[in-house]
Amino acid sequence: MGDIRPYLNLTSIRLRCTVFDRVGHVTTIAGEFSKSELCAQHGLQVRDLRKIDSLYINQLPAILVRKHVILVNIAHIRALIKADTVVLFDSLGSTDSYNQSIFIYDLQEKLRSGALLKGSGLPFEFRALESVLVSVITTLQDEVQVVSNLVTNLLAHLEEKIDRHKLKELLQYSKRMAKFEQKVLNIRDAIVEVLEQDEDLAAMYLSAKESNAPRATNDHEEVELLLETYLKQVEEIANIIAALNTNMRSTEDIVNIMLDAQRNNLMMLELQVNIGMLGLTAGALGAGLFGMNLINHHEAHPLAFAMVTTFIIGMVSVVILISNTNTKQV
Repeated sequence: MGDIRPYLNLTSIRLRCTVFDRVGHVTTIAGEFSKSELCAQHGLQVRDLRKIDSLYINQLPAILVRKHVILVNIAHIRALIKADTVVLFDSLGSTDSYNQSIFIYDLQEKLRSGALLKGSGLPFEFRALESVLVSVITTLQDEVQVVSNLVTNLLAHLEEKIDRHKLKELLQYSKRMAKFEQKVLNIRDAIVEVLEQDEDLAAMYLSAKESNAPRATNDHEEVELLLETYLKQVEEIANIIAALNTNMRSTEDIVNIMLDAQRNNLMMLELQVNIGMLGLTAGALGAGLFGMNLINHHEAHPLAFAMVTTFIIGMVSVVILISNTNTKQV
């Protein structure tokens, strides 16, 4: 018989969560439940809880539909939604306490207002799901607004002047934007994945199941419209990020062109200096030839110095002229 201790340790891991009832009242604050208790209470498999367990890092966003439960793991929210209960799981090491607080307030308001309508309006589970999506979209919009302002100001500065420190910031923002874009695309894919499954959409009507009136596979217009509304907003955010990335790449290309132009100017200056040194070397050769201690019978000529000087200057000028002409033809 195999060793079952790893399984027992896995199911004994305790998750901290807050429970809301049908009218938005908190029935349990920061309660700790083992995975086995949650599975038994909500009819889940242990593997289902992996999607909402913050101990598993780098998880993709997901909306899982089970028989009597909707599991949501999107951005800063990990929740379990039933026909009359919402279980909100605490994220280990989360820095989104402010967004969590706003979400809890909005969730309680939607649940409370829905309870007052007494059957009209969206079912309980859809109001809870809408609160999750509203919180996620608001968080993404706030983040994209902040990043957009920072990137726009940085690009405007680089258009006026190329600064090494600003280029480093551009590299950092490029990495940040790539990570943020992937996060938004993963959220979009999670919503699209649910929209493509008619069975899951129909199974999301938990209240109908509780009333022994489950929806048909093709009868899911309300939840489909709900998800498509927020999917459109996610896609709009993705388009904004894509436009920012395009502007950043365009600016990077322009900066590279300007740096290449400066590099070419420096290379041309270096080449001109080398040409000048070549001409002076040719003049030094002539001076060296006439300066040797050999008798050539021109030492006493009154115009010898002027003639030699003119010859050397002419030779230097010819060498420089020919070199510059050949350089321009390259």
